[in-house]
Amino acid sequence: MKNWYHYITVLFLTVFLISCESKTNALPSQTNKDITGKTWKLTELNGQPIALKNQKNNPHFKLNMADMRYEGNAGCNGLGGTFEIKPDIMRIKFNQGISTMMACEDLDIENQFTKALLTADNYSVNGNILTLNKARMAPLAKFVLQ
Repeated sequence: MKNWYHYITVLFLTVFLISCESKTNALPSQTNKDITGKTWKLTELNGQPIALKNQKNNPHFKLNMADMRYEGNAGCNGLGGTFEIKPDIMRIKFNQGISTMMACEDLDIENQFTKALLTADNYSVNGNILTLNKARMAPLAKFVLQ
């Protein structure tokens, strides 16, 4: 009879420990997928590091889930619009938005940045690095969490 209680206790503890371990392992991956409410600073476009004449105007964006809008700066001009996201499958779509129209030094980077946002259909996250992609092609843009 003592052996029966011993086996039940060992079985219960094993199931408990396994369930605790699977829950703790699931949390980091869910956290990594959440790219909203954070500011993402551009580091690469089409596989090339960005070279800005003025480093203080680094292109960036932020996703606001409350109104499903993105906002940011393309380097000189502000930009914003609506977006759609499916975090469970890491899909994203930036809709055509608005932008200021100031004359700027780095308009080429601004145009590429805006094009990358509007072309992207999925994303990946690795630590504090966000990558916007189109299908399975090479990354369109890479960002670091600011």
